[in-house]
Amino acid sequence: MTDTPRIVKKYPNRRLYDTVNSGYITLADVKAMVLDNIEFQVIDAKTGEDLSRAILLQIILEEESGGLPMFSSEMLAQMIRFYGTAQQTIMGSYIEQNVKAFMGIQKKLQDQAKQIYGDKMMITPDLWKQFMQMQAPAMQGMLGNYLEQSAKLFMDMQQRMQDQTRGVFTAFPFPAFTPPGSGEDEKKR
Repeated sequence: MTDTPRIVKKYPNRRLYDTVNSGYITLADVKAMVLDNIEFQVIDAKTGEDLSRAILLQIILEEESGGLPMFSSEMLAQMIRFYGTAQQTIMGSYIEQNVKAFMGIQKKLQDQAKQIYGDKMMITPDLWKQFMQMQAPAMQGMLGNYLEQSAKLFMDMQQRMQDQTRGVFTAFPFPAFTPPGSGEDEKKR
């Protein structure tokens, strides 16, 4: 396998052209590439602009519109609120790290299932669903612990950032400013 991603060109007529198969494809085909872990890049045929994120977001929108959505309205609203704030970069990284950690947990569970059932057994989505339903109480406990650790990690990260910010700003002489907790504000009262 090569390190170069598969190129999909998007034409002005909104059609996607797979340069490997020399044919037009649909969003469903792009989704299949994602599910098959095929690296690809969608580029605008006219400008050469990378449109991969836009296509992936379009696939997510379609998935969220049909069936059972993954994100609640409140979560989506909160994500929108992060845009344009200092938390935007942090939250993107935080969510990405959490997804990677969750994938690690899933991989561990799949490896354990293979040890129990053997390598010859094909772990299909239906079998995985049945396994997860049988393991629901254990999974809830594991995910609960994971969420607690994740929240603690976020709070620790936020505290470190506040400490660093205080350190940066206390180095500058601001008139009539005393850092919180320095005792100076108590003397003024």
